[in-house]
Amino acid sequence: MRTEVVILQQPISVCVPPNHEVTLSVQAIGTGSLRYQWFDKQQTEVEGGTEPELTVTLQRTEKYICRVSDLYYNYQFTEWVKVRILDVPGVSRAWRGVPLIAIHPVCQKVKPGETFTLRCTALGKPTPTYQWYKNGHLLPKQTTETLSIENASADSAGSYLCAVSNALEERWSEAAEIEIAPPDQPPTPTLMATDKVALLIGNLNYNHHPGLMAPTMDVHELGNLLQQLGFRVVALLDLTLQEMQAAIDKFLQLLDRGVYAIFYYAGHGYEHSGRNYLVAIDAPRPYRTENCVCVQRVMHSMQERQAQLNVILLDTCRKWYKQKGPSSEIKPLAPLGNTVYGYATSEDAEAFEVQDGGKSTGIFTKYLNKHILQLERVTHVLEQVSADLGKDPLVRGRQVVEIRHTLTEPRALTDPVRTSGHTMELRRRDASWKQANVLPGRKCLNFQDCGVQIELSFSALFSNVLVVFGTVRNTSTVAQDCTLILESEPGMQDIFSASGRPEEIDSLLVSTGETPDSTLRLCCLQRLQGSLVIKVKLHYFHTETKEHLTQSRELDIGRPLIASCKLNRMRAVDRRQERCVHTVDHMANIRWPHHQNHPRPGQPYTRKAENKLQSSAKATSVSSNEPEENDENDSSGFTM
Repeated sequence: MRTEVVILQQPISVCVPPNHEVTLSVQAIGTGSLRYQWFDKQQTEVEGGTEPELTVTLQRTEKYICRVSDLYYNYQFTEWVKVRILDVPGVSRAWRGVPLIAIHPVCQKVKPGETFTLRCTALGKPTPTYQWYKNGHLLPKQTTETLSIENASADSAGSYLCAVSNALEERWSEAAEIEIAPPDQPPTPTLMATDKVALLIGNLNYNHHPGLMAPTMDVHELGNLLQQLGFRVVALLDLTLQEMQAAIDKFLQLLDRGVYAIFYYAGHGYEHSGRNYLVAIDAPRPYRTENCVCVQRVMHSMQERQAQLNVILLDTCRKWYKQKGPSSEIKPLAPLGNTVYGYATSEDAEAFEVQDGGKSTGIFTKYLNKHILQLERVTHVLEQVSADLGKDPLVRGRQVVEIRHTLTEPRALTDPVRTSGHTMELRRRDASWKQANVLPGRKCLNFQDCGVQIELSFSALFSNVLVVFGTVRNTSTVAQDCTLILESEPGMQDIFSASGRPEEIDSLLVSTGETPDSTLRLCCLQRLQGSLVIKVKLHYFHTETKEHLTQSRELDIGRPLIASCKLNRMRAVDRRQERCVHTVDHMANIRWPHHQNHPRPGQPYTRKAENKLQSSAKATSVSSNEPEENDENDSSGFTM
């Protein structure tokens, strides 16, 4: 007589540390000899998992299920079972599965009306169960790892602990004391912005000066954080002087009354006659002030737009070159209490970047990113950055943050945006900002001769760096072994292909969804003169003709991202710059090594551009990092 397959004992979930051997087992009855097959959470057969017991050693959490079948095609599945991996150091090899509490609930001071959460997590074989208690009394239905209490009141105060148990033993967590803070005083009026905009520029691949590693990651990470704070961000890499000036002009068009504005720069820089200068990637060697962007001019223009908050953050050196004038000063148009300067370093000092653990970052921006999301006035945030940088052993005594401001109100980058009463201005700014951030839509190209469909999608890594992803969507019996190649017309420079690119840059260039069949990076879009055409080449094997064939399609995507702003047409080239460039024509063919003299991991590298004109006999030698004077005769400086 045949009987159905019946599961007598289900496998049991466990919670164990990494690399701990776990055996899952199932007991079942049925007619004749039973067969077993274990599957993982992807419903893939586990290799060798054909016995009632499955022994695994894991690095990360996994789920399993077992199918039990007989010779007559009857089968039953067990319940899903989880092997949870919890990284708890110091677990003895002799541990046999009794509950071992890894995370204890912690004491908290909670404001009335807030929600507080307590957590208790434990290892165990089987996975432990949880029961929460308050002041020694069991809390009904509170049987998970976390205990959340909403709308806290005086009755919520007390001592909380958790009982953790399994079939082997019961353990108790440490007690967590919950204190209810006295009610806050009536809140002060909330400061608000009518909009938030930010221009971020990172220069790394210099034509005549040592290259830098960190601006790429610095600009990318800071841009993401500012977007979380509600800023409209335009992030650009590797700009010439004309492009920097045009980008700043475009940025200034976004400023108006009530707007919070941030200008951030990472790259080479210096100080002259009390002014700070940002070195464009095409600045000659030696450069003059007219070959660079004057920071005080930028702030002056920001103030002319009467923005509510003007913040300039500079992760660049401030070495003096023929210093004759006064030290740097904030010189607003009028006594406006709305300006903040955050300098990565003090006057006549260098700013450093480091490579540590495979990641490149400017020391200043590293700590800026750490604190920028805090609900603190912007000057307090910079003070915390200064404190952390001052403790960093890599630059202690060599780099000190300098903060200057004229704030009269405790304005913070986290202040909310209120658009009521400013609708027209907001629409204008929104249209102008979108112009620099418009992405092409997802497109599908049909290769009718072979029945293949290619999907193109687009992502903005920066406002002037576009990533194109190509994916083979539909294939046919005619086309096999499809290979996809993406190209562009015109061909765009890939600034990430320079030698010495750190591995973390590649991590930014991968689609966050499924893995594409081909990827194309298009950089320096601000130099695009016309429409951008994506060329799609499909290589495949034709199963009927037995031939390897290639078909091509083209897609015109217009002027994506910053290319639509036509920065290369916004400003005429400064004739003074042209005269200065003529003085270094004999060096035009010298290409200075990118990222030269970079430190070993954990060692700092300066962001000071060497600026001494070498003799012809030594023109191709690599400069040291010692301060050198700029070959400048024009000391007129900046006239307000």
